[in-house]
Amino acid sequence: MLFTAATTMPKSLNKPKPTLLETITRAHPEITFLPGARFAWNPKTSTIHYHLTPQPTHHQYFKLLHELGHALLDHQDFESDMQLLQMEAAAWQKATELGKKYELTIDEDYIQDCLDSYRDWLHLRSTCPTCFVRCLQQDRHTYQCHNCGTEWHVTNSRLCRPYRLQK
Repeated sequence: MLFTAATTMPKSLNKPKPTLLETITRAHPEITFLPGARFAWNPKTSTIHYHLTPQPTHHQYFKLLHELGHALLDHQDFESDMQLLQMEAAAWQKATELGKKYELTIDEDYIQDCLDSYRDWLHLRSTCPTCFVRCLQQDRHTYQCHNCGTEWHVTNSRLCRPYRLQK
């Protein structure tokens, strides 16, 4: 007498593992995730824009978790350049925590390189166009030199070259 054993694979083994994007989208239904030209958090619409290639790199996932960090920390607008830098550092800290949850270690050198771009931006904006001393921001758009008294205005944008318009 011959017997044939039939076996079937459980359905869970046939399914591909969900991507990080799929996992966090399901975990955070209160946030909208939309593909875009760059990574960004929009607090007005509770939307994370992301730019993932068909085979996402670790750096792309780092950026995705960073934007999720902004969202979970409820980052809205910033009143000063220093506050923006602090928000960026906090979002990277949150991204590091999220990375552990999702089994992704975010490289500290990568984080510091990203923060350096903001530090460089802040350095340029806060440097007096007259005597080149670094100064403190007076309000959202104005710096004033404590050394020579020069006042200059800066744009809202953190994405453009820092122009300093002297008053």
